[in-house]
Amino acid sequence: MARERRNRRRRGGDQGVDNRPKAPAFIKRKIPHFEILDEEALQTIEGNAETILEEIGIDFLEDPESIEIFKEAGADIKGERVHFPRGMCREIIQKTAPREFTQHARNPARSVVIGGNNLVLVPAYGPPFVHDLDNGRRYATIEDFRNFVKLAYMSDNLHHSGGTVCEPVDLPVNKRHYDMVYSHIKYSDKAFMGSVTHPMRAQDSVDMAKIVFGDEFVDQNCVMVNLINANSPMTFDATMLGALKVYARNNQATMVSPFIVAGAMSPVSAAGVAAQSFAEGLAGMTLVQLLRPGAPMIYGNFVSSMSMQSGAPTFGSPEAGQVMNIGGALARRLGVPFRSGGGFTSSKLPDAQAAYEAANTLNATLMAGVNFALHTAGWLEGGLAMGYEKFVMDADQAGMIRIMAEGVDMSENGQAMSALREVGPGQHFLGCEHTQANFKTAFYMSNVSDNNSYEQWVEDGSQDTATRANARFKEMLAAYQAPELDPAIDEALLAFMEQRKASFPDSNI
Repeated sequence: MARERRNRRRRGGDQGVDNRPKAPAFIKRKIPHFEILDEEALQTIEGNAETILEEIGIDFLEDPESIEIFKEAGADIKGERVHFPRGMCREIIQKTAPREFTQHARNPARSVVIGGNNLVLVPAYGPPFVHDLDNGRRYATIEDFRNFVKLAYMSDNLHHSGGTVCEPVDLPVNKRHYDMVYSHIKYSDKAFMGSVTHPMRAQDSVDMAKIVFGDEFVDQNCVMVNLINANSPMTFDATMLGALKVYARNNQATMVSPFIVAGAMSPVSAAGVAAQSFAEGLAGMTLVQLLRPGAPMIYGNFVSSMSMQSGAPTFGSPEAGQVMNIGGALARRLGVPFRSGGGFTSSKLPDAQAAYEAANTLNATLMAGVNFALHTAGWLEGGLAMGYEKFVMDADQAGMIRIMAEGVDMSENGQAMSALREVGPGQHFLGCEHTQANFKTAFYMSNVSDNNSYEQWVEDGSQDTATRANARFKEMLAAYQAPELDPAIDEALLAFMEQRKASFPDSNI
């Protein structure tokens, strides 16, 4: 069966599937990166990260295997704390880590290239709550999870199905990963992420991917990206390390991402945060390469600042944008793909605050040269809620990011000299040949913004953006049609899930 699945992939997927995406599978950046620090400043931060690794060290808790691996590689071990000789991590990473790699989707036309000048926009990850204008804030269910997978699948501006798009709290904690991974496979044909909340759940994710892609294909190719958070400051816990080891050994991409709220889990200064985050990332990525040289991985940088008044995390701040920009420059200098950014907000509603903060972060994401933008769409309430309306609004902003990233058309058609010659002084361009040939694609057309006259807006119900987005997500879900999935693969996945679920009791830990 595995050989038949691999043969179908080489022919272009399951028969009957339209392998032509409606929009590019990912963004190919054609504009330069913007860097806020010069060479000297970047070298200083790199030096500070090396000092953290060498003098302060990184804790690897309850994982003697990882500590032994580092010891054999030349690190200095003091209990559970690992001190890395200066330059050790950089040398190991640069020797074998890929600068870019392909994450294969079950529909090959949806595969994405991560790294280089490419940008992959991904839904938000992890909220236990969902929010919409009709029902307000409530705990997420597996139905909500499936809905967001469907919305991501239908969006031209999102390139990835994501991972834990919301936590389906109506399912047992120790078994919900089966339904989440299955939903990504069943209801979308875009690339997806696996579970990291326990090493066993990571292995289950790999095993389900093998049912879809075949054992050999998974061993030799990346079919999943996985989020491995450092427990900042300067600590990795056994759960994350266990998942990292499963994915690295199976040649699946680990996204090593320090999770930092500046002021609580790091210093308050941008330079201090950047050095700490880079040191933590270097340590985790080094372990990946020691486990399986050449395994794909991504340096992740997730940073928010802390309100000095309330202690709550804040989003859309200029300081977080600065750290993101520095992180992008450091990743390019190291030679690995970079994850950061998204559509962050602290707002509880899809309101002006949500729009401002998300737009600020998305624009900073583009300028920083992010390759994998987790949390692009849906993020509300500091990541505690996944918003239906917010998802649609963010996806619309993501389309604008694509236009900016693709740069200015300097072809003969883009220069439009024929139009200028045809129309001449004092006339209009509405009816000229060039306008007629290009008007359908000339400008980005939002699906939630209103550009009509005041009178027309009143006649249409005087709706704000959130209200229009509410109608939009309902229209999308009503129009959803699932991509074809080989019935034999579907049957094998369901049988695997049934057998595994029956093999141990439900638990909420």
